[in-house]
Amino acid sequence: MNETLNELIYTYKQAAEKFKRRVIVCAGTGCVANGALDVHAALQREMQAHGLGVMLKLDMHSDHAPDKTMHLSGSGCQGFCQMGPLITILPENILYTRVKPADANEIVEETLCNGRLLERLLYKNPADDTVCKGPAEIPFYARQNRIVLGDCGRIDPEDLREYIAGGGYEAARRAYREMSDEDICRTLIDSGLRGRGGGGFPTGMKWDLTRRQPSEQKYVICNGDEGDPGAFMDRSLMEGNPHQLLEGMMIAGRAVGATFGYVYVRAEYPLAVKRVRNAITEARKVGLLGDNLFGTSLAFDIEVMEGAGAFVCGEETALMASVEGKRGMPTPKPPFPAECGLDGQPTVINNVETLVTVPVILRDGAETFRAVGVDTSPGTKTFALTGHVANTGLIEVPFGTTLRSIVFDIGGGITTAEGTIQPDAFKAVQIGGPSGGCLTGEHLDLPLDFDSLRTVGAMVGSGGLVAMNTDTCMVSIARFFMQFTQHESCGKCIPCREGTRQMLVLLDDVAEGRATTATLELLEKVARAVQRASLCGLGKTAPNPVLSTLKYFREEYEAHVIDKRCPANQCKALAFPEIDPDACKGCTVCARKCPVNAIRGERKQPHVIDAERCIKCGVCREVCKFQAVKGV
Repeated sequence: MNETLNELIYTYKQAAEKFKRRVIVCAGTGCVANGALDVHAALQREMQAHGLGVMLKLDMHSDHAPDKTMHLSGSGCQGFCQMGPLITILPENILYTRVKPADANEIVEETLCNGRLLERLLYKNPADDTVCKGPAEIPFYARQNRIVLGDCGRIDPEDLREYIAGGGYEAARRAYREMSDEDICRTLIDSGLRGRGGGGFPTGMKWDLTRRQPSEQKYVICNGDEGDPGAFMDRSLMEGNPHQLLEGMMIAGRAVGATFGYVYVRAEYPLAVKRVRNAITEARKVGLLGDNLFGTSLAFDIEVMEGAGAFVCGEETALMASVEGKRGMPTPKPPFPAECGLDGQPTVINNVETLVTVPVILRDGAETFRAVGVDTSPGTKTFALTGHVANTGLIEVPFGTTLRSIVFDIGGGITTAEGTIQPDAFKAVQIGGPSGGCLTGEHLDLPLDFDSLRTVGAMVGSGGLVAMNTDTCMVSIARFFMQFTQHESCGKCIPCREGTRQMLVLLDDVAEGRATTATLELLEKVARAVQRASLCGLGKTAPNPVLSTLKYFREEYEAHVIDKRCPANQCKALAFPEIDPDACKGCTVCARKCPVNAIRGERKQPHVIDAERCIKCGVCREVCKFQAVKGV
């Protein structure tokens, strides 16, 4: 097998050196949804029309002249989702943003043929209008530390040869030929790697516990059931670098004595499913999966299992039940999966990001990994940055990076409803999805790591970061996440099944003006009970958005309850309609359409709404051509 891999590396590098340029079209889900495949097809047509030999897969025996042939390929997510479709041109490292098929002719003619930049397709920094040629000049990229995402967005995820040529599967080869199972676990323990799925349990300790279990059959499971709203880290890694995931699972199998693994991925991720399955097929063909791995007597193989999209299946015992063909419902622990997991056998379960990090540690060493991040949370963490920020996308930063750096440096600042950047418009960040909590302005300089977040009632979770501006209603945010967790509760235990339902009813009362101060006391009491008594992690963390918003935005809840007013003017039942005198033209349409005659005013003069008569039906806003009616 070593000879086969070495030959692949040599021939791939020989072929790659023949090409003058490489054009990489981002083919992650976000860019594909925005038309990246059409851009790819248009570029191929234009390159051929201009006499440039275009190669989609490197031909090992190509004899094209380097100044005539270009390598056109797709990649996984390049991160800057908001600016997609993205095109990277190497070796110049040019990044073109928001590319359309109609731009293909100009890209080929001006940049590929004549070496001229198209300034209109380059990123312009809104802070100072600086035009940025490539990632090194763009704050979104320049302030990151892309270790896990290093190859994601650069290599072709459907070409095993490129992954191997970049050092892929070398860590697995060392694990199988040069290291004992105990050596691997010790390296992971020394690295300080903690599970990236939310719990933060030391990965090496989990593996070592599984390794010590006496059993002829053990399993490795990759938890790719990423269900948090707004989270797409694991999906992007599976789409962009599936072979690194397989390599991490192989190393886990060698460490614990497992011979088989499952990638459990939700069916809503069709591109991830396709690319992981393709990677498994490629790896089997060259002997990287199956029997006698790397010339040893050891075996390991992998299959993909598609989940039906139940959020509770992100919990490890519910996931295993689903793999076994049962309804995905959690079971009490202990015993833990390391002792009694899939089919009653010792099982290691890690999420995608954790497993993808493992080859990096074995390749670079535990000390190098520990040099990044903070002492109790070494390494980096990927986050899906969304919400009211100028730059949304997939990012990777060292643990210990502050929220301020992420929101204002990488994210480019908080945006208003009009799309303008307004520094003082920051209100909060929801971290960790439905299982997480809110961080406020007082937490902007808090280092983001497992332990510091726990001190303020939040958690890293899987890595979702939703930024919110001052127009956001925190009651509505808590209500949104409670609707999600209540809907996703498996119903097995009463505290979660009934408690989340009751919390949602109480939040409905707050948002719709039926609540009293006693409602808030009851809401907090129920939340604490659900947190303490639920069976699994979903139920135990479901109250977090409620408890954190009550803690940091209690005055906003009290405004809903006592003043019957939504400070953000987002709750329709409590919104008070007003007419902006500067926008009102006195056309009288709203007054004529009002069903209760609550609007008064002279023609061509600003009108006013009688609050006592108004029934908040919203008709006035619907008929106003000048958008003068606010608050409903």
